[in-house]
Amino acid sequence: MQDSGTKQEKFLQAIKALNDLEVLIDLLKLRPQWHRLLKSVDTRVDKSLVILRRQVFADHRALLTSLGWPPKLSTSQIEREKFSGLPNPLVLMQGDKRKSYSNSFLALCAVQHLQTRREKRQLNLLGQNVCKEQLWAIDELVSPIASRLEYHFSKWVDQPELIFALAYKTTRDFIVGVDDVLQPLIDRARLGSYSAKEAWVYAMVQLLSEFLEKRIFSALAERYKEKEIKSEVIESWLHLIDLTVVFDKQLRSLGSSEINLFLGESERVGSSSGSISVLMLFCKRPDWLKIWAKIELENGCKKLKTDLKHERAWLVDDKYQDELHFDTKSEHFLLSTRIDYRAPLIAESALGITWEMVERCQTMPATSARIQFVRSAAVRFLWYFFKVLLLQCKRTEILPDNPDDDALVRVSGSINAAKYVESKLRQWSDDVNFLEMKVAENDTSGLGKDESTDFSFFGEEIKILAELATNWLMEIISVLLRQFETLSRAFVQKLKHDEQRLEGSAHVEVSAAMDLSISVEFIEPLDVLRSHLVLFRMSLNPKDFLDLWRCVAEGLDHFISRSGIQSLDNVSSQFETDMQALFSVFQPFCVRPDAFFPCTRETLKLLKMNKGRR
Repeated sequence: MQDSGTKQEKFLQAIKALNDLEVLIDLLKLRPQWHRLLKSVDTRVDKSLVILRRQVFADHRALLTSLGWPPKLSTSQIEREKFSGLPNPLVLMQGDKRKSYSNSFLALCAVQHLQTRREKRQLNLLGQNVCKEQLWAIDELVSPIASRLEYHFSKWVDQPELIFALAYKTTRDFIVGVDDVLQPLIDRARLGSYSAKEAWVYAMVQLLSEFLEKRIFSALAERYKEKEIKSEVIESWLHLIDLTVVFDKQLRSLGSSEINLFLGESERVGSSSGSISVLMLFCKRPDWLKIWAKIELENGCKKLKTDLKHERAWLVDDKYQDELHFDTKSEHFLLSTRIDYRAPLIAESALGITWEMVERCQTMPATSARIQFVRSAAVRFLWYFFKVLLLQCKRTEILPDNPDDDALVRVSGSINAAKYVESKLRQWSDDVNFLEMKVAENDTSGLGKDESTDFSFFGEEIKILAELATNWLMEIISVLLRQFETLSRAFVQKLKHDEQRLEGSAHVEVSAAMDLSISVEFIEPLDVLRSHLVLFRMSLNPKDFLDLWRCVAEGLDHFISRSGIQSLDNVSSQFETDMQALFSVFQPFCVRPDAFFPCTRETLKLLKMNKGRR
């Protein structure tokens, strides 16, 4: 141990001398005329550093072996699902062994610091940046464990859950010892930007990710091309992704206080860890990412088709279904939940499937890879659901002359679904993860914030949903107006006939006290209109129902003004009675319904003025 201590002291002295030379080189570079001297010194330092690094690594590995690292891995406990802790030689070190390891660790960190410093200087001269490396000392701990783990992993290729269990068990059992023993040494080495716990977890995740890439996903990707076994491959692939998601969540709980698994792209620059996830393997293989997205899309569509077969798929089970009396004062338009929007259950199902896809890629380190996956899987699935909504509307036949109530309710459900999904997509677009992806997407396409007309990640999808809902709402309004016009023909013709009859006879005065009743021909149009408004009041979401009845009122006002009734002087009293009945149809939805019939009100005023002049 004494010889080992002396050797380590010599290592530290040599590293100090090389560091001093690095300072000298920094000074010499200010003198361009001395570039040959600089190059000569740099070459000699490089040669000395290679020899020193090789010796420091050799001594450190020998020391780890003498300490009993790596410990024996008991895989039988994994197979029996008994997770007892593994003995950690780092924690068991005492006295001279602990001192020797500490010195060796510091020497390794010092060599790494020196080499990083030199690389940074050399790359800066070329206008490049150097990324922070993983700690060599952590790599030296993981490397001997890797060979043992891979030996066991190879036996469980068909049982990946055991692979993940052993990887998690190994990571968990040593993380506390690594943090307690190595973090103080990292601090002594003045490597403040490094975390022992983070470096340990990252190295273990990288180990598992590389094994899955070489031994499992590569085989699945090849087998995916074979149609005969494609379903089996999809099942295995999804099972692996499920295990990966659970594994990432377990790691997050292990070091949540120190390991940020959801750093943005700008925060990850220069970091070796970034977003720590087994999914890092897909960042290197865009072809596999494409396969994964395709599998997720097929699986999502399959789930939705199953849900669509359920008898409750288009059911709107909300508190308004049996509501017959309306209170305009209690009406609210701050909609947030599916119940508020009165959307069918299938809308919640579609959103749930979409969000599952989004969540499964959240720990993927590269933002560009996340964008590609979300666009290829989640967004394409949304478009598939949009087609389902559109087909639901198109398959529902709405007859202008006699629209079926059930058909109107089905279309209302599709409109509500579109509006609910639209609101959720707007909400998701405000999430920081989607904002980061949209910024990155705009940067990649060369569009800045000023040039981009829509800074929402789901901008196109939101636009399509809004158009779908608006188009079918206008279709309903058009049907209601055509039906009212058809049913009111007899009423308009009767008024004109009465005018002609009264003009050809002696002047007849109508007593003010006479109780005029609604025209018989006007009862059916009013009754049908009222029943449909009540139906939509219960089936449409409040915001769209507000637009619907106001547009219907506006359309009826124009219809009445075009009918030529304003010139019928002799039927003013009856006309006023009928119009008051029309206003009363809209009374449950507002305080002054006549305010939405400006042309009709003006007609009533003119008729009263004409009557007063007679």
